[in-house]
Formats: sequence, C-alpha cells, structure tokens
Amino acid sequence: MVGVLVLIAGIVAIPYPGPGWLIVFAGLAILASEFAWARRLLDYARGKYDAWIDWLKAQNPWVRLAVLTATALVVLATLYLLNAFYLVAGWVGLEEWTWLASPLF
Repeated sequence: MVGVLVLIAGIVAIPYPGPGWLIVFAGLAILASEFAWARRLLDYARGKYDAWIDWLKAQNPWVRLAVLTATALVVLATLYLLNAFYLVAGWVGLEEWTWLASPLF
C-alpha cells in the first residue's frame, strides 16, 4: 500500500519543480521489492526516462523551450484549477480579483 501511495504522489508531482520522477521511481522500487511486474515496469520506466532525456538533450533549443513552456502551462493550469492563485491573492489583500478563482471551487 505504501508503494502505491508513493507512486501516486510521484505521478501527481511530475510536472512540478522538484523530485516528481524520483518519487515515481521510489514508489516503483518499493513495489518491486515484492512484485515482479513492478520490477519489470521500473526497468521499462527507467529506460524510457533515459531515452526521453537523451532525446531532449539532442534537440534544438527551441524544442527544449517548447517542452519547458508546455510543462509550465500544465503547472499553471493545475494551480489555477486547485484555486492556489485566489488563495494567495487573499493573503495579500486582492480578494476582489475574482478572476483568479478556480471554476471548480
């Protein structure tokens, strides 16, 4: 159960700055200590991650910038949907900026 929870937390954290992939691999490693399928998945995921990094390093700086921009947009959209911007606006006295409020809350 711990491995599943760590894995889910890692998947959620992937697009954010910090150790998202490290948490995913840690969750898989915990599961791999008991399950053969998790060991195979861990080996496969490591290979794909390394291939992605190698591919990204070989790309034009514009492609790398596009990937960075897409990642930043995912982070901003998630923070908006989780109402983080409106929460911070409330801390600094900008509650009247209702356009910062998430449509989900």
